[in-house]
Amino acid sequence: MGQPARGEGLTVGDRHRCPPYGGGAPAGSAGFSAREPWGRGYRSPPVLAALALLQLTLATVLVARLMGGRTRRPPEAPRPEGLHGESLTIVVATLNEAARIGPCLAGLQAQGAPVSEILIVDSGSTDGTREVVEAAAREDRRIRLLTDPPLPGGWIGKAWALQHGATQAANDWVLGMDADTQAEPGCAAAVLAAAQREGFDVVSFAPRFDGQTAAERWLQPALLVTLIYRSGAPGDPRVTPDRVIANGQCFLLRRSVLLAHGGYEPVRDSFAEDVSLVRHLAQRGARVGFLDGSRLYRVRSYRGVGQMWREWGRSLDLKDATGKLRQVLDTAFVVGAQGMWLPAAALVALAWPTLPAGALRTTLGAATATLVLIRWLLLLALRGSYARRGPTWWCSPFADPLAAVRLVLSSARRPTRWRTRDY
Repeated sequence: MGQPARGEGLTVGDRHRCPPYGGGAPAGSAGFSAREPWGRGYRSPPVLAALALLQLTLATVLVARLMGGRTRRPPEAPRPEGLHGESLTIVVATLNEAARIGPCLAGLQAQGAPVSEILIVDSGSTDGTREVVEAAAREDRRIRLLTDPPLPGGWIGKAWALQHGATQAANDWVLGMDADTQAEPGCAAAVLAAAQREGFDVVSFAPRFDGQTAAERWLQPALLVTLIYRSGAPGDPRVTPDRVIANGQCFLLRRSVLLAHGGYEPVRDSFAEDVSLVRHLAQRGARVGFLDGSRLYRVRSYRGVGQMWREWGRSLDLKDATGKLRQVLDTAFVVGAQGMWLPAAALVALAWPTLPAGALRTTLGAATATLVLIRWLLLLALRGSYARRGPTWWCSPFADPLAAVRLVLSSARRPTRWRTRDY
């Protein structure tokens, strides 16, 4: 028997159900069907769907966390005229800080009212730190050199020194400063005025970073951004106690509130005692805050990018202040949202012409663009926190994959050494 001519023996319905020769879509269908809504003749690729969902989730969480940054306060201004009617004690913990303590002491000596005493709590320095402090004490009677008792078992050295300083302070307001800081005239007055204005029991201040090498200016901003991605916008009142951030380099608190909740003893074994303490106090009802102090003091923490890589990792993961599950989730979020934005953006850009048009491609493109845009806008928002910037600073977002690696390494192990002490 001969074969029927093309189209013979087929009903109208058959013609619509059967594709033409070559297996393509029926004429006039433009390549769409009810089962293939995302492109011309393509089914939705599982990889595309998964990547779009991942990027959308990361972008949504990041936007929600940073929304509070729109209403954050501007940097606090120094008050060189002082603040009268209050008294404040400054406490500085030292251990072999001879190379850095000089500028710190000079800045503290320049503080007027309300500073009535400056306690330098030394933990047995052998490099000439004590001699530098003693010379400054002869020039300024407010300066007193103290030696903390032998370090008890289970304590980290800095927490123990700060505990001793708090118990020796004569005033209720105690301002902790690090030896690598240099306060501007009127810093202490501005810090106390801000705490009183906002009604804080505990408040710390972000610094202005100074004296960094070109390599440090490339890496350090990326490390800093890992904290912002995990904790949200500084100064956001919506931040919950388990996410509030702090900076021990300039840390003001009420001594009465501190001692009422156990002093530093509850955070005695924390390498991030500042964040651990502020979260501990916030969970017990203390009013805590974190403000921009980039006009109040400068900090020069490291001798080079190698030391920065090692010592930022000491507490970058905040494992001592964060539950295990939250730490894992936060680390995964930073890896995805910060560490992978550059590879993801490159992959999407290269694959874009080949991706089937439709909602999945649009979602993937919009979410990826949002992550890229937020990262560069955040760099602009941080520019006031750096005394020097330059080309490497502007390129620091390209260090994000390395910062994510450092966070993962920090999360994987607990430090055993800090300064000259082994733990």
